[in-house]
Amino acid sequence: MLDVRRLQVLRAVVTSGTVTAAAAHLGYTPSAVSQQVAALEKQAGTALLERVGRGVRPTAAGLLLTEHAALIGSAVARAETALADLRAGRTGHLTVRYFATAGSTLVAPALARLRAEHPGVGVDLRLSDPVDPLREVAQGRADLAVVVQAPDRGGDAFRLVRLLDDPYAAVLPLGHPLAGEEVIDLGALSGEQWVGSEPPGPCLEPVIDSCAAAGFSPDFAIQSEDYATAQGFVAAGLGVGLMPRLGLRDQHPGVVVRPVRNPEPIRVISAAVREIAFEQPALRGLLAALGEAAGIAAPADGGQVSWPSGPQAQTSSN
Repeated sequence: MLDVRRLQVLRAVVTSGTVTAAAAHLGYTPSAVSQQVAALEKQAGTALLERVGRGVRPTAAGLLLTEHAALIGSAVARAETALADLRAGRTGHLTVRYFATAGSTLVAPALARLRAEHPGVGVDLRLSDPVDPLREVAQGRADLAVVVQAPDRGGDAFRLVRLLDDPYAAVLPLGHPLAGEEVIDLGALSGEQWVGSEPPGPCLEPVIDSCAAAGFSPDFAIQSEDYATAQGFVAAGLGVGLMPRLGLRDQHPGVVVRPVRNPEPIRVISAAVREIAFEQPALRGLLAALGEAAGIAAPADGGQVSWPSGPQAQTSSN
């Protein structure tokens, strides 16, 4: 294979017309330039320069290689510029995964800020695999995923950054005996029929664990994996439910939402980020934007959710 550095030495000799001028331009000695050209001629298997008076001129092979050296130099310069743009966050591409309820509250505003700050960065955005939302990040096929996961469950290839604690609240039909309470003890729902709103997994675990801590297991009479549909079942008087605050931004007019305590279920929303992706300024910018969006979406007091009183009160995040 022809040595790229030697090709550039040949190009300098041909464009300047003399070995001495090329040496001055490159910062080499004339002897070093002659040695580089001689080594390149040995690689090429043919003469590349011929003497003309006090100067030199390229042979046909020398002219051919000089033209290609110019193309290579231009390509290297473009590569250096592209690399500088990538390292500065002016270009690049991010692969992002998210779960549905985080889309409008966290991901959308974060991407809007990313687009404003890094307009040249492309984003491949899709819903994550509900069965294993961390898989694509762990396998290197996604740079970041917004997941419901505790920060202490990271892996070797990725890091979990805590974004938001999302508390669950009781969702009751209008006229329910507990609808007038400002805060509901979780144990007070032990004798109720329940409307499930979570599939098995990290979103259901806080509900099951908190109910167990309160001394009961919820009796799920109806299952739904959609918060809007689950609220409709509750509004129809078919049961009560626990739903996360982010899932209650669009509250059904036929339900009452109340904070719960003793204990209060909370799901932890985190960003799973590939370790190597932290080198990208655009990725760090997106993570900062997600943190900002999470701060806006989080309760003002840092944990306790409080909804205004009244049978059709909206969540405090509206």
